[in-house]
Amino acid sequence: MQVISISSLKGGVGKTSITLGLASAAWAAGVSTLVIDLDPHADTTTGLGIKHDDMSTEIGTMLRKPKQFRLHEHAVTSGWIQTNHRNGTESGVLDVIRGSAKTSLFEKVTTRRREINRLMTLLDQTQGYDLVLIDCPPALNGVTRMAWAASTDVLLVAEPSLFSVAGTERTFRALDLFQREYAPKLRNSVLVVNRVRAASTEHKYRLAEMRRMFGKRMLDIQVPESSNWQQIQGAAWPVHAWPGDTASTAARTFDRLLQQLHQPQVSSRRALHG
Repeated sequence: MQVISISSLKGGVGKTSITLGLASAAWAAGVSTLVIDLDPHADTTTGLGIKHDDMSTEIGTMLRKPKQFRLHEHAVTSGWIQTNHRNGTESGVLDVIRGSAKTSLFEKVTTRRREINRLMTLLDQTQGYDLVLIDCPPALNGVTRMAWAASTDVLLVAEPSLFSVAGTERTFRALDLFQREYAPKLRNSVLVVNRVRAASTEHKYRLAEMRRMFGKRMLDIQVPESSNWQQIQGAAWPVHAWPGDTASTAARTFDRLLQQLHQPQVSSRRALHG
């Protein structure tokens, strides 16, 4: 089971959009997928069509006593799948572990393995999925480190801007230190640049700067800025099912991103590191 954490140091770079785009690509490809919403704002939960008054157990409650829960038993089917079933369309597995503000109780950074391994304990008892996507909070706090410890891969999200470049450098540095001590399962950590405007001189400059700084850790795939992305998210709809050429172009970008990330272990190392 591949576990990918989607992370960023700062908010507003489109981390949740990348998570939803990857979930949509996995849904379209028939990859059996579980999405875990660790962000206290729980925007991914909303974007996947899950109501916040759903009675299912949310992730904050399970993290408090991880040995008492089997994660997959508390997953709920994404609203995307439910809509397809009502329309008579068959689709793959796309389940969600609801986010909530309770995860903020674990934001304090700690070196205690019992705290760091809470999510790993939950995932070790999880079965039935090929891919797990974790939407992390936009900070290097205890919750994010909990996700990294449980992951096989980390995808950092950045914008082509000065502050985002600096934040990404700090995040890679922290991640590399953390990996050696606390993340034995982590194989790959790479960067995807989001909200790119091809005609922007500033973006071209920052992209070149990021390539010099991060080398092969920066994926060749870039996610362009999309004019209708907020509308798609607001409708809680997969980009692969949204009409129009702009959505189709975005869907193809996420297909390529998923193909580069979601591969067997040996192939994944070759694709991501050379």
